[in-house]
Amino acid sequence: MTTDASATPPVAAGTVQVWSDLLCPFAYVGLLRLRRARRRLGLDGVARLEHRTFPLELFNGPHPRRGTDTEAVGLGQIEPEAEFRVWTAADDLYPHTVLLAAEAVHAANAQSLEAGEELDLALRRAFWTHSRSISHRQVILEIAGELADRVVDVTELATALDSGRHRADVMRDFAISQTDAIPGSPTFRLHDGTTVNNPGIQVHWEGPWAAGFPVVDSHDPHVYDDLLKRAAQS
Repeated sequence: MTTDASATPPVAAGTVQVWSDLLCPFAYVGLLRLRRARRRLGLDGVARLEHRTFPLELFNGPHPRRGTDTEAVGLGQIEPEAEFRVWTAADDLYPHTVLLAAEAVHAANAQSLEAGEELDLALRRAFWTHSRSISHRQVILEIAGELADRVVDVTELATALDSGRHRADVMRDFAISQTDAIPGSPTFRLHDGTTVNNPGIQVHWEGPWAAGFPVVDSHDPHVYDDLLKRAAQS
């Protein structure tokens, strides 16, 4: 890999830039902990999140159900709030791709960072807890419509998805994800240049990936306090 700093999008002051895949359970845990810390520190509305795409399927191929099921079991032990569940819907509804959902998050970002943040979280919860097929256009729009206070304009979101105008955003993120600038999902970047990958969690696998299971060796939810304070001060 190479680093092309000029291609990496700048991080605005007061913002945490989040690079992740929607089916990455480590990203889901990190985002829940970050949001919880932000609320506890009184930084809601001060430290904002900007979601970018680290599309694992473009590196590895279609998302395998066995991999996500085993990761859900492993990480559910350290983050009960995630309400991780193995996939319970029909096998043929499993979302082996989430590129359209990633486009939707970019489209929501274009409305506001709050809209992008809330849609991103709702899509993750819909998949991990409720086994909803977030690869499908109608499911994505239904989830957006269920958000409180109409934070996402669903009509505008549908127009954006149907035009495909945010697919280029996803592919630009993929190009950057292939450089050393973004080491993996999730990666958090700050205005001061800080870049951290999967902060606070150390894990190893027992057995082969997707057949064995992840074991968390250590985890520290409080690492997000420092990230948020630094973001708020920038």
